Amino acid sequence: MEIAVLGLGCFWGPEIKFGKLEGVIKTEVGYCGGDSKETTYKEVCTGNTNHAEVVKLVFDPEIISYEKILEFFFEIHDSTTLNSQGPDFGTQYRSEIFYLNNKQKEISENVIEKMNSSLSGKVVTKSSLLKNYCPAEEYHQRYLEKR
Repeated sequence: MEIAVLGLGCFWGPEIKFGKLEGVIKTEVGYCGGDSKETTYKEVCTGNTNHAEVVKLVFDPEIISYEKILEFFFEIHDSTTLNSQGPDFGTQYRSEIFYLNNKQKEISENVIEKMNSSLSGKVVTKSSLLKNYCPAEEYHQRYLEKR
C-alpha cells in the first residue's frame, strides 16, 4: 500500500470522489503543510497556520498508480485558481500535492508540468514535501455520528 496526500479545496467533496476510485483502500481528511504538528479547523480558518485542507489516500499501486491518482486530482478541481475553489477562499483551499518520497516528487512535478502545458501555463498547483500532517479528528467524529 502507498499513501497520497492532496490539497484541492474543501476536503469533503474530494474525499468522496477519491473514495470511489478502484484501488483506493481508505480516505481521511486532514490538514498539511502548516507550521505545527497539531491544529484544528478553527485555527486553520484564521489563515495563520499555513495548513491546507487535504485528503489522505491509502491506495494499492497494483490497481491504481500514483500518476493516475494525480491525473484524477487535476480532473476534479480547478488548478488555475490561487487559494480558492468555488465559493471557498483562503490559503487552506490551495492546490498542492504533498509528496512522501523522491519518486512521488518526480511524478508530481511531471504531472504538474504536463497539466501546465495543456493549460497555457496557468496551473498554480505546488508540489511540496509532506510536512505536519494531522487528521481532522473533530470532523471525522461528526461525520461518523451522522452515518
